[in-house]
Amino acid sequence: MTDTEPALNVPPASPEAPAVPQPPADIPPTDAVVESSPVATAPAPEAAPTLEGAPPGAANVIYWGTGRRKCSVARVRFVPGGGKIVINQRALENYFTEPQDRLDAVAPLELTGVRKQWDVFVNVRGGGHSGQAGAVRLGMARALLKAYNQHEAALRDSGYLTRDARIVERKKYGRRKARRRFQFSKR
Repeated sequence: MTDTEPALNVPPASPEAPAVPQPPADIPPTDAVVESSPVATAPAPEAAPTLEGAPPGAANVIYWGTGRRKCSVARVRFVPGGGKIVINQRALENYFTEPQDRLDAVAPLELTGVRKQWDVFVNVRGGGHSGQAGAVRLGMARALLKAYNQHEAALRDSGYLTRDARIVERKKYGRRKARRRFQFSKR
């Protein structure tokens, strides 16, 4: 053993015990102190305008909600803003062409009266337009529940926090569709 190698407290090897491997000489000891360079700090951001009725500290918070309906999955993100709703990088009016789907998607915001306080960004995949509108509605309701806990009773009573579990019934073998049978002739 040389003076540059760290001393290891290893008992002498017995004939039946395997030899303990020695660490390589180029690895520094583990108790060495690593000096860190000072990190430049950014100036403090200006105080963001507070939202009326929003929870404290909502200017810097993003609220997420996930909604599912039929085969659709929607990931909803609430950011403090002026009421812009973007679904898959398109405006609400351009994405949902049917008025019923538009009303269904924004119903939780209209019920709680906070539509003009948040910008809503949605990524939705799978299913058709009706299923996607239902998924967006559930995702918005769940995100609103995180932002405003006091609206839980109103959202639950309106049915916006309940996952609609109805899905398409599977096709059975020996039949044309899930329940449709082939035509039967008695004579």
